[in-house]
Amino acid sequence: MKKLLYTLLAVSIIFSACEKEEEEPTNTGNNNTENNNDPCTYINYPDSGITFIVDANFEQALIDLGYDNYLNGSVYTSMIDTVTNLDIAFEGISDLTGIENFTALTTLRCNSNQLASICLNRNTALTNLECDNNQLTSLDVSNNLALTQLYCYDNQLTSLDVSNNTALTQLYCNSNQLTSLDVSGATALTVLNCNSNQLTSLDVSGATALTNLVCQYNQLTSLDVSGATALTHLYCSYNFQLTSLDVSGATALTVLDCEYNQNTSLDVSGATALTQLKCYNNQLTSLDVSNNLALSTLRCNSNQLTSLDVSGATALTVLNCNSNQLTSLDVSGATALTNLYCFENQLTSLDVSGATALTVLNCNSNQLTSLDVSGATALTNLACFENQLTSLDVSGATALTDLYCYDNQLTSLDLRNGNNNNFLFFDWRNNPNLYCINVDDFQYSYNNWFDIDAQMYFSEDCNAK
Repeated sequence: MKKLLYTLLAVSIIFSACEKEEEEPTNTGNNNTENNNDPCTYINYPDSGITFIVDANFEQALIDLGYDNYLNGSVYTSMIDTVTNLDIAFEGISDLTGIENFTALTTLRCNSNQLASICLNRNTALTNLECDNNQLTSLDVSNNLALTQLYCYDNQLTSLDVSNNTALTQLYCNSNQLTSLDVSGATALTVLNCNSNQLTSLDVSGATALTNLVCQYNQLTSLDVSGATALTHLYCSYNFQLTSLDVSGATALTVLDCEYNQNTSLDVSGATALTQLKCYNNQLTSLDVSNNLALSTLRCNSNQLTSLDVSGATALTVLNCNSNQLTSLDVSGATALTNLYCFENQLTSLDVSGATALTVLNCNSNQLTSLDVSGATALTNLACFENQLTSLDVSGATALTDLYCYDNQLTSLDLRNGNNNNFLFFDWRNNPNLYCINVDDFQYSYNNWFDIDAQMYFSEDCNAK
């Protein structure tokens, strides 16, 4: 009986529309009673008693949620026009026809479906839209002025305009095909994630409330966040053509990731709250972190640095400065340092005796003639191979388990740290002038450490007569 009623009602609406063509639009064309410029095509009237649902999966989802009773291509409008929260994610929906009559909707979760298009111009109450993981090629939110959160990532969008959305605070449009993104009017925006697109430019000058910006894996050539005074986290790495980065006004910055760019200079002197700086794989020739006293992680490897001053970085725990052109390195003030990677430079000396928290030291492939690790009592991993060391004493490194000191000019090696039984990985070969090696237990070393040069032997005291 209900099915017959729906059929008669649909015929009646179409027949009435044909008789009153000048008074109201037909039910198969652009029903733009609210906006003549609305590009969407609707088959439903806002004030009609019945709302047609084209997609069977959409209607089944409404049935499961209690907004409909029968799978018949329609639903009573009175059952849906007061709904404020609609979650229809993961339902295999390809057509959202009928969503226009959910006029009270504030939250719509239609993510992870098969939607190629979506028309939301009538859903003016929307504050939260999650339409990610679909097949959308375009998205118009110009009429959704109340929108505060928009998740449209993992689609096929080529452009997105949120300049009208002044209430927007969070925008996740990453993993699309965006070549343009307009956030000029989004003055309330605090979080913007637009990574993994094809953006060649990004203007965030109007987004003065921005705290988190993620724009890596694009094609940006320059980025200016000098006006983003509230910015705390900036991730702009893997923009392989980025040659200019201005963070001069971003005084609240705590995390800056700008690795794999083409920056030749970087000024972080104003970012006094900075705790993490990753600027590796650029073309930096100098870097001044003397003002960044809160810095705990610094990764500036694979640049062209000739000098680096971290003497005042008392909070520094991780330092990667390998693969540069450093001739000296002073870490005497970095008393909290746990990991130091300074390999592949031109260092001739290195003193880590004050780094009592140091656990990992990779200083291989330099020009070191001396290395003092006497105070590094927490050291577990030491790689100092391919240098010019003539002596090495690790007897104070009581936690040491991994040691690589091959390809040096060692004549003296003291391994008596009381922990020889726990050595896991080691190699001290290719030291042709090294004969006697001081060890904890001669018999243990003789029985277990076979991979040594022919002239080498073990002793508990190489100075004994």
